[in-house]
Amino acid sequence: MNTGIFRATSGAGLAIALGALFSSAVLAQPVPHFEIDAAWPKPLPDQWVVSGLVGLCIDSQDHVLVLHRQDEMSVGGLNAGVPAPLIIEFDPEGNVVNSWGSFDLLDLRLHSCQFDGDDNVWIASAPSGMLQKYSHDGSRLLMQIGEKGVLDSSDGTSEGTPLNSNAARFLMPSGIRVDRATGNIFVADGEQPGSNRRIAVMDASGAFLRQWVIDDMESVHCVHLSNDGLVYVCHRRGSEIRVYDKMGSFQQRIEIPWTPVTPPEDGQIIQSGGSAVDIALSPDPEERLMYVINQNNQRIDIFERENGNFVTSFGRAGNYPGQFNQPHSIGVDSNGNIYVAENRGMRVQRFRPVAE
Repeated sequence: MNTGIFRATSGAGLAIALGALFSSAVLAQPVPHFEIDAAWPKPLPDQWVVSGLVGLCIDSQDHVLVLHRQDEMSVGGLNAGVPAPLIIEFDPEGNVVNSWGSFDLLDLRLHSCQFDGDDNVWIASAPSGMLQKYSHDGSRLLMQIGEKGVLDSSDGTSEGTPLNSNAARFLMPSGIRVDRATGNIFVADGEQPGSNRRIAVMDASGAFLRQWVIDDMESVHCVHLSNDGLVYVCHRRGSEIRVYDKMGSFQQRIEIPWTPVTPPEDGQIIQSGGSAVDIALSPDPEERLMYVINQNNQRIDIFERENGNFVTSFGRAGNYPGQFNQPHSIGVDSNGNIYVAENRGMRVQRFRPVAE
């Protein structure tokens, strides 16, 4: 068992070599185009109103679980309705079929979730000192790793110096994935600049196994596991996805380029959330395509996963159906439908694949 800590760098030389190797690759299959499904979801019940919807995950039955930051409700929203619950579950038809969540157990700053192979749901919040595993319906807290309100910093708060401790303690756990082959839990602990900068790995019981600290990654915002055993990490404001094996050895860099639609007059480009916020992979066995939330351009960028070639994108800034206002989390169901949760947009949208 490897319980050590090591420092990971970007591996620029390897990235250049890989880029040269795959530079002549071409698409072997047609690329799907997507259109908004404006009828999904159905209107919320009981005069529910929402604020930021920041995380989503999809279970084995293609039910969509959405994380709601209820603590960000506006006065106007409260005057007009009832705060929707923290956790909302939709069926494939867009009906609310379950809702749950208590501030006594959950942390206020909900961020991401994932269903494991048993359809139990894991939830991470940032900043937070813990990860939690719930039964599918939320009725039982099955496991907690770390302590609520005790963060991995010099003073135990979000204001302290990050420690990147060689332990199952967390500062800003922003992404979580469970390896269905082993039950190991991979956590991106580093939502914001100035926090931890690491991928931490625990076993199925929650015991710490190993970590890799990515010193030159300003924000370790997401983690994703592929079917072929690779670990994808979002460098949110670094405009890239970095790829590692499960032990933390660097494999590849996939650039997520962007440019302002309207160039600034002074030439000083300022990001508005980053171009590599969250990712999802296509549901085919090879997971051929990678879908990336590009907050800077308010769109979804599509790349070939194997070689990082850009394919196409969809969406634009706005609040009409099919547009985006700070998209934050993305998922794909077994039919290839793409779901996007928006923080400032305060909604979740579904996009259907359509023939060219």
